[in-house]
Order: sequence, then C-alpha cells, then structure tokens
Amino acid sequence: MKKTALLFLFFTCTALHLNALDKVAVYGAIPGCELNPQYGVEVRTPGGKWQDVPVYAVPVDKVTDGFHRREKASFVYFDFAGRVEIRVRMQRPSKDVRIRPLSRNIRPEQKGRYACFTLDSPANLSFESDGDIFHNLHIFANPLADTLAGSPDGPEKADIVFGPGYHKIEGKVLDIPSGSRVYVDGGAWVDGTLRIRDAENVRVYGSGIVRPSGRGYGVEIKNSSNVVVEGLILTQCPVGGSRDVTIRNVKSITHYGWGDGLNVFASSNVLFDGVFCRNSDDCTTVYATRMGYVGGSSNIRMQNSVLWADVAHPIFIGLHGAASYKEDVLSRNLPFTGDPDEIVARHDIIENITYYNIDILDHAEKQVDYQGCMAIVCGDNNIVRNVLFDNIRVEDFRHGQLLCVRIIHNKKYCQAPGLSISGVSFRDIEYNGKNAQLSLIGGYDGTRAIEDIVFENLRINGTRISDDMPGKPKWYKTSDFAGIAVGNHVNGIIFR
Repeated sequence: MKKTALLFLFFTCTALHLNALDKVAVYGAIPGCELNPQYGVEVRTPGGKWQDVPVYAVPVDKVTDGFHRREKASFVYFDFAGRVEIRVRMQRPSKDVRIRPLSRNIRPEQKGRYACFTLDSPANLSFESDGDIFHNLHIFANPLADTLAGSPDGPEKADIVFGPGYHKIEGKVLDIPSGSRVYVDGGAWVDGTLRIRDAENVRVYGSGIVRPSGRGYGVEIKNSSNVVVEGLILTQCPVGGSRDVTIRNVKSITHYGWGDGLNVFASSNVLFDGVFCRNSDDCTTVYATRMGYVGGSSNIRMQNSVLWADVAHPIFIGLHGAASYKEDVLSRNLPFTGDPDEIVARHDIIENITYYNIDILDHAEKQVDYQGCMAIVCGDNNIVRNVLFDNIRVEDFRHGQLLCVRIIHNKKYCQAPGLSISGVSFRDIEYNGKNAQLSLIGGYDGTRAIEDIVFENLRINGTRISDDMPGKPKWYKTSDFAGIAVGNHVNGIIFR
C-alpha cells in the first residue's frame, strides 16, 4: 500500500493543485522538421492532463583533439503562466540527472526512466543524463502572455505572420520594413534570415523557430534603431551599426565554425535580457569597427541570461576596431600607406558595458590567446573602459580561464595592440570547479596599460578572496589565491 502511494505521488509530481492562473500552451510537431526520440517530454498544469511536447533534434559542436564533430542534442519549448509540471522520459534509467543552471537548484524526482519537476517562472534549462552534455535536452519554458490572441502583442497585431508550419524564405533573406511587427507562431519554423536593415520601430516576436538550413543568421539587425526581438529560437542574431535594440528571451544555438551567438558591432543602447546562448564560438561579443560597421560601442547590457560556449568565449569584449579596417581608414581620408603592419593613428571607444545575473555553463578553448569565461582582450587601438561583471555564477567548465584582461597585438585579427583598459569591476563572482587554468591580466607597454581593476566578493570554491583575507601571508599577492597572473603595465588592482 505504501509503495503504491509513493508511485502515485511520483507520476502526478505533486498533490492535485488546481489554479485558474495556471496555463500551458503546447505546439504540435512541425512537418518536415527532425525530431529526436532520445527523450519524451510531457507538460501539464498541476493536477491537469499531460500534453506531449515535440522534441526536436539540434546539432551542437564537440571538439576533440582539435577536430570539430557534430553531435545531436535536443530541444523542447512551450509557454506557460503560473506553475507547470514537466515529465521527461529517457531511453534508459539514469544514475545521475541534473538540471542546469545549477543555481536554480532544481532537483527532479526520478523513477526509472522518468524524471519530473515543477517550474513557477520561465526558464531556459539543460536537462542532462549521466553527465552527457552533447546529447542533452534543452528546455525552453517561455512566458505565455505574448502568444495569446487578444493580448497587447497577440498575433492579430502583427503585419507579417508566420503561422504554424514550415516556411522557407525565397532567396534566404526577408527584409523587414520600418514600422513592422513580425509574429512567428510557436508552431512555425522559418528557414531563412529575417533581416532588419536601415529600418526603425520594428518588433519580431513569438515562440517559434527561425533557423536557416546550414549556417547563417536567424535575425540580423543592420544600421537600424528601436528594434525588439523576443522569444525566438534561432542561430545567430548580430547587431551592427544600430541603437536602441532589445533582445529578450532569445535562444541561440549554433554548431558550425565561427558560429557566434549575439555579436555587437559599433552599436549603442543594446539590452539582452533573459537570453540563452549555446554556441560553437563566442556566445556574446562587443566590438567596435568590424564587418562594415564603423565606430565604437557603448551602453551594452546583458542580464538574467545563460551562456554556454562549446568553443571560445562565453563573454568577449574589445578585440576588433578601426585599426584593422582599411576601408574605413580610406573612406575617412585618414593616413594609411597600405602596409598591413602599420599602426593607424585612430581609436574606437568601447564603454559602459554591464553583465548582470549571468550563469556560465561551459567554456572549452585550448588556445591560450583565446581563453576566458569573462574576457576583455583589447586590440586595434581600441579604448575599453567602464565594464561591470556583476552577480556571475560560473560552473566547472571543461578548459580555459575564469577571466582574461589583456592588451594584445593578435596579428591574426588585429593591425595594432589596444590602447587602454580601465575601470573594470568584478562584483559577486562565484566559481566552483577544478578545471580553470591560470587567469591573466596584462598590459602591452608603458603607453598601453591597464588601470583600476576591482574585485569585490570574488568566491572561488567557497573561499572569498580579498586583500585582507584571514591567514594570507604578507609576502603573497592576493591574486595568487585567486589563480590570477598579473603581468606588467597593470596599475591599481584591488580585492575587496
């Protein structure tokens, strides 16, 4: 009798709980899109009827001994309000089921091949069986409001609607005009790029999928202003030469080489809120002059987000600028001889950058020059200043550095070293793991230096690192306890 009662509680996940505020929306499988039978997923409101959720296959990048190999992971998505119960069926019983980010402290009930848990707020999660991160299940649990007919931003308010089904864009790119609202239904897969070019006042939203066949951008924002992209599952979403852009609850997954997630080039006033990035290259970058865009970048903020770099950096700032952009130099009639080794006397400014409330799930990069979960690598005569990393939780990654702050001349990508880095704060940073390599902070020379780096409440494996930490011998540098090598031309490092 006791065993029967326990089984009943498990398969219902909770005692019956009926609440009129609890709602869930599930979309049918999209014809022509590959499903993955590795997992089965059902959802319901507490005490309600289980609904099947299609499980889609998605390629991810696994690098072994320098070789890239495509692996097949999965993703599911649904919209809900209130509370939702999720039941996952695995192909075989798992000894260890974990749901990341670990900071959410989600501990599923497990019985045989089934695992069950409840959410009371939207989340972008990774469900992993026996530590397998390359055949995992990505779970995208979206807010419900914008998907409902009659809501302020419901589908009937849109100028362009991609309804349920598979949509292949003729010519691979659809240009979105100014003043448009584009709605992608949760049951829609758009094969192509939605390009916002030389436009203003554009909104692209919905719970659907925008993923071109092969490689390519899902959404591209070029030389535009007042743009909102929200809710979509896509590949890449770069922002270039633009201002006043909001990207919210977007999920970026790439598997191909140089498959960055959310790039920023020469733009200002860009907000990323609640995004999820799993990319085969950098998850999020802030650059200056690059890819045909000219100028610095300022007022860039990412918050409440999850970053997973299968290769390269979760966060990367500062490498590219005007010094390596010959066309820009010529167009502005600046002095340039054509010598690729010439240092052009011009600089871009990258400033006022904030990362707040971020979970970093992985970082795997063998090349020392390209490491760092939080990396500021300044090149091309750039000035980087006023950067804040605040409330960042870093899980044990596979290979790389926790942080990197350097001025370099990387001749593969830059025509000159950077000019300066100043005013960088690492506040409430927590790393738990054993795989981090030695972090690096270093300037270039006496005229290209780093100044004013502040660490406040840095915790590594539970130990708080500070200049007055108990038991620290006077002849040791605080940076030694933090696993940070501080090179030359660095002034004013403080550990509080």
